[in-house]
Amino acid sequence: MSESTSKYTAKDWDDVRLAFATSIMVDTSLSSLAQNLEGPDWPIKGADENAAAYIDLGYDEMRELLTLKGYPNHADLLISILKDTLSFDDPFGDMVTHTEASAERDNQLLKNMAKLGIPEDFPIELTALNKDTREFCGLEHLSTLGEFARFAQNMSQNVIVGGDFRKLLNALSHVDENSLTEVLPYRPGAKGLHLIECLAQAERAGDTLERRQAAFTCFKEEWQTLKSELTSGGELRRTLMVLKNPEAETRVAAILEPLVKGLAPKEEPKKKGLFGRLFGK
Repeated sequence: MSESTSKYTAKDWDDVRLAFATSIMVDTSLSSLAQNLEGPDWPIKGADENAAAYIDLGYDEMRELLTLKGYPNHADLLISILKDTLSFDDPFGDMVTHTEASAERDNQLLKNMAKLGIPEDFPIELTALNKDTREFCGLEHLSTLGEFARFAQNMSQNVIVGGDFRKLLNALSHVDENSLTEVLPYRPGAKGLHLIECLAQAERAGDTLERRQAAFTCFKEEWQTLKSELTSGGELRRTLMVLKNPEAETRVAAILEPLVKGLAPKEEPKKKGLFGRLFGK
């Protein structure tokens, strides 16, 4: 069964396995849990067939293990058993909901992002994280900075991460603005993320037409503001000086100049006086 035809998604699995990790029923057999729910039985028998055997696995790994055991279409049943078990007892379900809400409020990475004006829905693909880190985020179904922050907050302290993943994690944890500029289109001293910096980082992130189009879409309001400024007499080269990097300024100018050509206001012809009208001057 493909993920597209499954009732539950990878996020559903991550939510339920995280919640079940602290459950007193984590070592209870899946067959017993299913019988308590009076639903379909868990077909795989054995002393180790409990939630603990699966909850440390990612969604794809869990599905692969079930396939190896001869039950490739039982991921939905596993998630359903765990999910229904958690919600079967209302007080326990309330406790789980309260715990998740508390974790959301206590997520320091999200707090720091809000302080810096960094939107949670900013796409990972528009960051300057290196290819390996972006691929890792893809495998973990992390498509936005908000999802990155929640994943990092819940990540085991024993998990060792490096490269750009750690760089972004440390930069957000310690509000290191200089480090943020290396992996995000962030401008020190100015809240939020910016189009010009995003285009400047395109070379490191992979400068493709698709990425450029996504950047203009994501920063639609900023792009409209920039065009309005140029129409009113602003100079593109002067605007790009905010990058404080001549090489980056040249790269971004090469991208923007063809798009803003003709936006500068045209000089109106000077009105001729009586002498000029008479003598053609």
